[in-house]
Amino acid sequence: MEVVIPIIAAVAGLAVGAGGIFAYNKRNENGGKNKADDLVRKAKHEASEIVLNAKKEASRLTEKNQAEENDRRKEWRATEKRLTERETTLDAKLDQLEKKTEKLNKEERELEELKNEVREIRAKQHEKLEKIAGLSKTEARDKLMKMTENDIKQDLAGLVIKEQKEIKHEIDETAQAALLTAMERMSSEVTADRTITALKLPDDDMKGRIIGKEGRNIQALQRATGVDIMVDDTPGMVVLSSFDPIRRQVARYALERLMKDGRINPSSIEDAVAKAEREIEKEVVRAGEDAAREVGVVGIPREILHLLGELKFRTSYGQNVLLHSIEMAHMAGMIAEEIGADKRIAKTATLLHDMGKAVTHKIEGKHAEIGAELAKKYGMPDEVVHAIAAHHEDIEPTTPEAVIVKIVDAISAARPGARNISAENFAERMRDLENIATSFPGIEKAYAISAGREIRVIVEPKQIDDLSALKLARDIANKIEATMSYPGVIKVNVIRETRAVEYAK
Repeated sequence: MEVVIPIIAAVAGLAVGAGGIFAYNKRNENGGKNKADDLVRKAKHEASEIVLNAKKEASRLTEKNQAEENDRRKEWRATEKRLTERETTLDAKLDQLEKKTEKLNKEERELEELKNEVREIRAKQHEKLEKIAGLSKTEARDKLMKMTENDIKQDLAGLVIKEQKEIKHEIDETAQAALLTAMERMSSEVTADRTITALKLPDDDMKGRIIGKEGRNIQALQRATGVDIMVDDTPGMVVLSSFDPIRRQVARYALERLMKDGRINPSSIEDAVAKAEREIEKEVVRAGEDAAREVGVVGIPREILHLLGELKFRTSYGQNVLLHSIEMAHMAGMIAEEIGADKRIAKTATLLHDMGKAVTHKIEGKHAEIGAELAKKYGMPDEVVHAIAAHHEDIEPTTPEAVIVKIVDAISAARPGARNISAENFAERMRDLENIATSFPGIEKAYAISAGREIRVIVEPKQIDDLSALKLARDIANKIEATMSYPGVIKVNVIRETRAVEYAK
């Protein structure tokens, strides 16, 4: 293509020159002949130069194209050589792979044949063993498994006991450290409240005023307060008796006011009782606020503080419920710090855990359930609601704070002198413990000892083995937790003993 272009240019130049001559002759056909000849010669000369240059350029381009073509041919031959060599190499490798594959297949067939021979040998050995032992394969396996199970069972029982002791030792040390730290830092009153209140009379004349003409004053006072008033049982004293501490406190305030005023009649009694009730209402609110302030819990709704204050005039087994809750809250905060639980949640839930006791006479249900419903109603956090509901294990405690509430409740209730338990209740609890233990099969005897803090169970060694004794102890403990209400912890001690006695004669 590059050679053709100059030739075309030369031909075009000649054509242009000829056209120019023709045009010139046409315009100057009357001109001089010499001048026309000069122009023709000049045009031919220019055309010859153009053709010559074009030929030279064409020759140069032809040589260049030929050199490039030779280079490309060399490259093609080199590439073709490399491809040929690579193909030869691949063919050789493919032959090697085919040989290896064939060898592996042969070895695999030989291995399968060896496996079949081993299976046949083992089958023959099993047949010979069955004939010698007189047992089938299944029977021999079952017998061997039973022997192994008996051997392992003893080892397993020992291992379980060992692991339990080690874990219990570590847990006991950690738990005791946390509990002792809290108990040593917290000391509170343990004097139990009673169901009666005694007031000293200034003189015998005041006794007559309190009784009134035909007993109208004392009757009016009893009707207004709902409290039994006894003036003849103890010389120089007036005894107020009621199971409701708030009513008893109202009667006390009213009677003190009446004795101080000196005027005692049905009208003044009504006024004194009304003023006493207002004073008690203020004292209730103040007691709730003081308790929350002492414990360091803020943000409690006013309605809950009122219920908390009412606990000042409530008792449980003779133990003041508000003092019990404050004591628990302090210990709960200490234990929460030791184990990394939420201190605020633990203290709040512990302070409010017995809130339901303030309204149990108005709402049916258990005090833990009622307290949880009230806490939820007044917008307390879900963690607090759960801890209140679970502190007597009516539901399973699932948070560290709920477990703390349960633990400190048992600690506070178990303090010496904190609660009054009658001899009848004590004996009944001892009988219940023994009856729970003997309700399980394989029990020979059961004894409740250490004031009901421990139950010792003696089992039949032929019916209960070591591993079963561990399970029995756990089952008895679970049943005690599910069916009995008690402060503190009860230890279940299962004793299994085998004695072999023989006489040499």
